[in-house]
Amino acid sequence: MNNDNVLSKDVLRNNITFHTESLTKDYPSGETVVQALRGVSLDIPKGDMVVLLGPSGSGKSTFLNIIGGLDSPTSGEVYFHNDRLSHYTEQELTRFRRYNVGFVFQAYNLVPSLTALENVALVTDISLDPMPPMEALAAVHLEDRARHFPSQLSGGEQQRVAIARALAKRPEVLLCDEPTGALDSETGIVVLKALQEVNRTYGTTTIIITHNASISAMADRVIHFADGQAVEVQLNDNPVSPEEISW
Repeated sequence: MNNDNVLSKDVLRNNITFHTESLTKDYPSGETVVQALRGVSLDIPKGDMVVLLGPSGSGKSTFLNIIGGLDSPTSGEVYFHNDRLSHYTEQELTRFRRYNVGFVFQAYNLVPSLTALENVALVTDISLDPMPPMEALAAVHLEDRARHFPSQLSGGEQQRVAIARALAKRPEVLLCDEPTGALDSETGIVVLKALQEVNRTYGTTTIIITHNASISAMADRVIHFADGQAVEVQLNDNPVSPEEISW
């Protein structure tokens, strides 16, 4: 085996979903360069609920986009289990996103002319082993809203449809960028409960970006970002239910 591909024993046992080494990302800005990431080295264990905390511009979204295959690092390495994701071709990254990753964003990105069920069914045509769309909706307790259009759903319901759509691919990883950012506290807790149930029921490694520090109480692991670096990692032995969070 090439020494460049030799990782820790934990990674080789597939206990680690993502492993990054000295990850950097630079963006040209006029005559200067913005360093969005400055040498981030992290492990994301398989099946963990992880919260990324930090102010705007701290590198959270850049990190999420890179491990999700939406962007490439300037330098450093990203491993998905034993595969060097940072060396994937565009075609390989497309397959990785299609089969391994579910995305949930602040904007629900639902197709207005399709029902909730039809929105979820969109991903099943491009998945290797998709979950029946109604089963995915049931997982977020929305089977009774399957025939409703997005305009007939509340913001929290639309976000849960988006979670069901991501879940229907049976992804190993669920990446969520501010999934409760546009929601009030009561609705946000319902959405967080859906994410926690997905994580616990299906063992889906779940990573959530948020500005709300209270949400970190439900996580197994909290990673604090500042100035493009992961400055602190906190482990939580007793994650709470979303209903216990003080918004």
